[in-house]
Amino acid sequence: MASPTASKPQPAQQPGARRAALMKWLVPIAMGAVVLVIPTPAGLTPAAWHYFALFVAVIGGLITEPLPGPAVGFVGVAVAVALRFFGKTPAEALRWGLGGFANDTVWLIFAANMFAVGYEVTGLGRRLALLLVKKLGRSTLGLGYAISLADLILAPFMPSVTARSGGTLYPIVKSIPPIYGSYPDDNPRKIGSYLLWTAFASASVTSGLFMTSFAPNVLATDIARKITKVDITWTSWAWGALPIGLVLFLATPLLCYFLYPPVLKHSTEVSEWAGSELKKMGTISRREITMAVLALGALVCWISAGKLISATTVALVVIALMLLSKVITWNDIAGAKQAWNVFVWFATLIVLADGLSTVGFLSWFAKRTAGLTTNIPVMAAMIAIVAAFFAVHYLIASGTAQAVALLPVFLAAAVVIPGMAMRPIVLLLLYSLGMMGCITPYANGPAPIYFSSGYIPAKDFWRLGFILGLFNLLVLLGIGLPWVMHVLR
Repeated sequence: MASPTASKPQPAQQPGARRAALMKWLVPIAMGAVVLVIPTPAGLTPAAWHYFALFVAVIGGLITEPLPGPAVGFVGVAVAVALRFFGKTPAEALRWGLGGFANDTVWLIFAANMFAVGYEVTGLGRRLALLLVKKLGRSTLGLGYAISLADLILAPFMPSVTARSGGTLYPIVKSIPPIYGSYPDDNPRKIGSYLLWTAFASASVTSGLFMTSFAPNVLATDIARKITKVDITWTSWAWGALPIGLVLFLATPLLCYFLYPPVLKHSTEVSEWAGSELKKMGTISRREITMAVLALGALVCWISAGKLISATTVALVVIALMLLSKVITWNDIAGAKQAWNVFVWFATLIVLADGLSTVGFLSWFAKRTAGLTTNIPVMAAMIAIVAAFFAVHYLIASGTAQAVALLPVFLAAAVVIPGMAMRPIVLLLLYSLGMMGCITPYANGPAPIYFSSGYIPAKDFWRLGFILGLFNLLVLLGIGLPWVMHVLR
């Protein structure tokens, strides 16, 4: 006799859903299989070509997601180790596969995610956003700048744009439109559409401004260092992005205001609402103050002490101080599912991306493309590479996947162009990773969150994404290119 508490039988999966789930598996498998059946190109070993087929299948899996991203990367590494693409013995192959977990870049990403946990559990992130809304929220345009400024302040300390924009700011922003009777299905353009789109577009801007404001950024610097020998520090990244960020930060809320104008232009209610929410929070707590001091201390060290202590060591020390001061607990760290997911994801992806260089694929690709680029003027080649890298993101649903799959290829092509200024091209490609995040409803982590809010119809999302993405690209090339060429070359 069945237990009365036994779970009810689950309904059978619908045929359409089964087909969609099957396609998620078939697409990456087919992508890898297509590469496998192509004869090994001249200049490559069969092992290198077979590894490239595995890599293509992994990237296909990151796009279609038959399993979560970290699981796809884990499976890819496991297969590579089992097939012994690297190392002469099983032990050497295993050491290669686990190498990403000892990478300081991976630990910096993980540590920075712990900062985000600190902002969340202490309430400091929410308090900062509400303070800005209270001060600048008397007009709709001012409120747009308040949202952007809140994102900018949080950006250096929260590498997960999903946690920063989707997790911290989105709940606050989405709470504002109903105050004015603006709902997804009732008068959304009154104020809600503008606020939600501005928050989303601003997140893409801030993601490109700091090495620690977008998770793939740190990974990308590691990839660039290995391929081009160009070392990008936290300070050089921020200094190079300064004029780009200044223009985009000042222009984005205003541009959204004209492209997607709200019906309501002025109001005082939202400022009053933010004030009431701050009262509910009470006075700033000791944990919030401690978190702020530690975050600022980390920022100062990242900027000024790079020659004395590595950025990763700074982050780990700050986490230790957060634990000792009880800003966060070990249970907070152990329960940070997203941070651990990112840790495994990046550890496996770094290994897989580095494998392309180890097997000789990237050097082969560089030699193959050298003949195509020798007669192109350097400046035109630089613009074409950045624009193509930006545009191809329409086909990819993850900044991480783009950094792993395409950044090495574009960098390899740039390296072989005679006279190419490598530091400028590296910086421009790295900045673009975050700034392309507004172009589609799947371009980055927050995109599906804002898209699903209901305030921005699909046709408007695509139209605005194209315009804002093009604007970001034009500013990157029109202002960023001259700046990095003459100042940071």
